[in-house]
Parts: sequence; structure tokens; C-alpha cells
Amino acid sequence: MRKVLLSPLRLAVGWGLAPRLIGWVGVTMLVLLRLTVGMHFFSEGVDKFESKGSWSAAPFFSAARGPFESHYHSLVWDYDGQLRLDRDRMMVVWAKYRDRIGKHYGFDEQQAQAAQENYAKAVEQYDYVLELNSDDIEEYRFGRDRVDALAVDPVRRDVASLAGQREEIRREWTAKVAPVLEQIDAISSNYEIAQNSVATEEQADAKMALALKMPSTGFVDTQLIDRIVPYFDTGVGLCLLLGLFTPIAALAAAGFLGSVFLSQFPPQTGPTSTYYQLVEGMACLVLAGMGAGRFAGLDFFLHLIVRKVWGPPTIEE
Repeated sequence: MRKVLLSPLRLAVGWGLAPRLIGWVGVTMLVLLRLTVGMHFFSEGVDKFESKGSWSAAPFFSAARGPFESHYHSLVWDYDGQLRLDRDRMMVVWAKYRDRIGKHYGFDEQQAQAAQENYAKAVEQYDYVLELNSDDIEEYRFGRDRVDALAVDPVRRDVASLAGQREEIRREWTAKVAPVLEQIDAISSNYEIAQNSVATEEQADAKMALALKMPSTGFVDTQLIDRIVPYFDTGVGLCLLLGLFTPIAALAAAGFLGSVFLSQFPPQTGPTSTYYQLVEGMACLVLAGMGAGRFAGLDFFLHLIVRKVWGPPTIEE
């Protein structure tokens, strides 16, 4: 019964009761590898936290190519701008935020009027951007429809030169609307700041600023991913640095790095190459397979509990 209960712990620190015999030089190199990869993940996580929300996986996923590109593009929040270019939906998002922030701070009648004026100003700016860029938006929508049609055409999808034509069209229509989406994002950001500024000092001290949350455009998108990844990087980094639950942390890191590698598959050399993620991912698999946290790590002490229950290792183990 004790073995059944401790099986998850045994998996978490390395299933083998004793790692294969390696010399002290090999052990030292394994520990250094674990610390190096751990420090990389930990520093990446800290940098993302210190960026205060400016970091996003969206540019990376947007640049994905290869057989899995459509999957990665689908993870980008509002990748094709359909939400932000939908006037009715944006008006609903901003109106709900106006009402929520009034309840959040407890606005009086005068403050509620100021919040309504901020809403009206944002709508006016939004309409101006749409009108000013109406030709580009129309070309963009036409180009998007062409790309969608080409994507389901088996002839064009399977011929490399025609697939390249599809990507060229995609780049052209994306370039048309990118400045428009940036302006809409700026309006949303200024609207959020303006609405929070309506609160008095006492209200602001009593309540944290209320963020303007845009609706998700998929079950999982970069809005969720951007919140999770800093914690993931930091958590994996700490586990590897401490040698705690090393196989689990290393396998999670390998899976993450593998997904990065596949986003640019087949990989190319140069600044955007993902070969180094593949190499680091393979290193993580080594750490997981060796149960590297049992060398100069906290897994050593947890493994003592496992050894006490299972007994001394046999030759097969």
C-alpha cells in the first residue's frame, strides 16, 4: 500500500532506484547542466514579470510557419482583427467596462457622467479611425477572404509555389490593417487610463486599478498564455535550480521548447532559428531521464524516502 501511495513521488524524483554508475566528472557536468538550464528559465520568467505586461507571445506565434502555422496563428488573440474591427462588439466591450468600473470604485452621479464622456470620446475616436482607413480595411477584408479560399483549395495548398503565393497575399493584407489595429489598441489603452483616472484618490487607494479585459477569441489564446508563461518559466527554473521534482520540471521544459521548435518547422539558420530550443529541449530530456535532481538537489532527500519503502536497488534497477 505504501508503494502505491509513494509511486507519484518516485516518478517525480526519478523512477530508477539508483541511477546508472557515472563518474564524479559526469555528475559535475550533469549538475552544471541542470543549473544552467534552470537559470535560463528562471531569468526568462523574471524578465517577463519585470516587463509589466509588455511581453507577449503574440509576435512569435504570428510569425509561425510550416505545417503547424495555422495552429499557432489560432493561438494569437484576435489574429485577423475581426474582433477589433467589429464596431458593435467593441462598443459592447467598452460599455461593459464603463459600467464595471463605476461599480468597482462606487462612482457618484458626477463621476458616472465623466465615465460616459470617456466612453463617448473613445467611440468617436474609433469611428474616426475606421472612416479614415476605410479603403485599407476593405482591401484587408477582401484579402482575408482570398487567403481563406486559397487555404481550402487542395491544389494551391499542396503546391509549394502556390502556397508561397498564399503567404504573400497574407503578408500584404496584414500590412494593410496592422496600423489600424495599433490605433484601436491605443484607443483602448487610453480609454482604460481615462476611466481609472475618474476615481478620487480615496477610491484609488481603496481599490486597485481595474484592467480593461478584452473577450477571448479562442479557448486558449495569447491573453491566457501571456499570463501563464512567466509563472511557468519561473517555476520550472526554480525546480531545476533546487533539484526539486526534476523529471517533471525537465519534461515540462522539454515539451515547451519542443513546441517552440515546431512553430518554425522546418527550421532555418539565422536570427529566427529554433535549433537552440531543440538542443536545450534534448538537454532537458537528459535531465529528466537521469533524475538529475538527486545529484546536489532536493530530490536526493525525497529519494531517500522512496529507497526506504522500496528497499535497496536491484541489478535490474
